[in-house]
Amino acid sequence: MKTENSQSPLAANQQVAMKAETSLSIADDYGMKKVQKASWQSFTLAIFSGMFIAIAFVFYISVTTGSDAGWGMTRFIGGIAFSLGLMLVIAAGGELFTSTVLTSVTWVNKRITMKQQLQCWVRVYVGNMVGALLMVLLIMLGRLFELADGQWGLTALNIAQHKLHHTWLQAFVLGILCNVLVCLGIWMTFATKDLLTKCFLVILPVAMFVAAGFEHCIANLFMLPFGIAVQNFAPDSFFMALEISRDQFSDVNLTNAIFNNLIPVTLGNIIGGAVVIGLGYWLVENGSFSTFNTTSIIKPTVKTEAD
Repeated sequence: MKTENSQSPLAANQQVAMKAETSLSIADDYGMKKVQKASWQSFTLAIFSGMFIAIAFVFYISVTTGSDAGWGMTRFIGGIAFSLGLMLVIAAGGELFTSTVLTSVTWVNKRITMKQQLQCWVRVYVGNMVGALLMVLLIMLGRLFELADGQWGLTALNIAQHKLHHTWLQAFVLGILCNVLVCLGIWMTFATKDLLTKCFLVILPVAMFVAAGFEHCIANLFMLPFGIAVQNFAPDSFFMALEISRDQFSDVNLTNAIFNNLIPVTLGNIIGGAVVIGLGYWLVENGSFSTFNTTSIIKPTVKTEAD
């Protein structure tokens, strides 16, 4: 005899499907809210997010500089520290490009046009860049690169230089892997309404991509300009104290930053988040893309700044 709590395999599978559908519908609304948000609000929140990610990188450099915990453990500790960035985005509120690409779910559900989606992505990306560059300015003025007898700044230079030594394909693939994890972290937060739980859920995915050396375009919008700033504007005494030459980091420049890292990593982040996670889960739920018809997109009522 079956008990009241017993459940057939079919019923269990239906519950799993309902849970997946709920997560997908939440992702749909998540993307819709991003597109509907007034442009000035979206841009301002994107500036905050750029600053949050930069703050997280400062935390990462601070806890890994001079560490003798071993390669893996040092990077794990740094990854935990870096997760502060996404936690701030979630808890304090922000618009982060790497999670904004999940609007692909809203687009494939025909609720927004490709034009609206791309406008949202560009607005958030530029806002993130402004926030990251603002933090570069503040940290240079604060001379944080001189911490730990200059070792802090040397760590930053080594990180920036390492990012520029990837091949184009390697940077692209590392970008895909990074945003798969970031967007999986965000996707997991759709399962709960509790803010503390949301923050806890993103820690390990972020720590994993940082520890493994995956590439995050917004983090790089801080790290690469900061490396360039240190290489060009740190006083000669900084390099003399470290017994290194400024020319050792001559490859840390704007051209290499843009073409060897930011372009392939940004494209990889888009594929990892928008395609692998966003469209991937949509495909799992819907079975195929045969139901998608771009001619039947329902244009949403987008809030204006006056609203």
